[in-house]
Amino acid sequence: MLTITNLTKFFDRKKVLNNLNLEIKTGEIYGLLGANGAGKTTTINLICGLLNYEEGEILINGKKLNEKSKYLLGVAPQENLLYPHLTCAENLNFFGKIYGLKGTQLKASIYEQLKAVNLFDKKDSIVSTLSGGMQRRLNIAVALIHNPKLIILDEPTTGLDIESRYEIWQLILRLKKEGITILLTTHFLEEAEKLCDRIGIIKDGKIVQEGTLNQLKQIIPAKELIIVTTEEEEKAIELGKKQGFNYAYYQDELAFLTEEILDLAEIIKRFEGVNLTSITKKPINLEYIYLQCQKMN
Repeated sequence: MLTITNLTKFFDRKKVLNNLNLEIKTGEIYGLLGANGAGKTTTINLICGLLNYEEGEILINGKKLNEKSKYLLGVAPQENLLYPHLTCAENLNFFGKIYGLKGTQLKASIYEQLKAVNLFDKKDSIVSTLSGGMQRRLNIAVALIHNPKLIILDEPTTGLDIESRYEIWQLILRLKKEGITILLTTHFLEEAEKLCDRIGIIKDGKIVQEGTLNQLKQIIPAKELIIVTTEEEEKAIELGKKQGFNYAYYQDELAFLTEEILDLAEIIKRFEGVNLTSITKKPINLEYIYLQCQKMN
């Protein structure tokens, strides 16, 4: 559905995208993860045609980006693209007309999208009176008003409480079931784990790792992290090395990477002679993988 090849973008003399390659398959949810300044927003702006690029190519549904292909694309930006003093239906009516919808087609789409985001009972409510979660859902409805095949959701759950976040997750999964292709950016790694078919980690304007969650786990030669607290760190590290464990600091805590799953009694036995204050076992998850990718050159 979306193919980006060798995309390069400069701001002044700084290269913000460095031969970026990205392919999103029809019907999948693709998570694009990266630190602020890594190139996520620039990539989105280029896909939307808001910026020009120096080199490369962007194809949507096999065709170069143009006025017609833009109708295949819907965007829900991080900041809600809504008029707060209009009703939900009036917002959708306005944006629908921008896309050339009118008459019964426009009315039908307003009805469908309000139903899709579970806001039909709020169709005549002023946007400013809605909760944050409702406004985010309406923001997504705006992106869907012209029935695009690909939608970009930029940080869709930022600032929401946990219940509203789960509502957005359920909505995203419903959209996937309907065959809509989704490019999702998020700083919530749990969100990416639960929703995304594939994940790309962007750093310094290029994808440094990409794949399913299981594929990404293969880049870490371990099954589990053993996080320990001790005043005898050097002694623990030396003993861990003798056991064949690699070590790292995970969120400023000493962690050992193990290629096997060890129970608590076995861990205590392996570190016999070291005064351990606490022991925490964690599976290798996306958070750890992401942090390791940030250390790559």
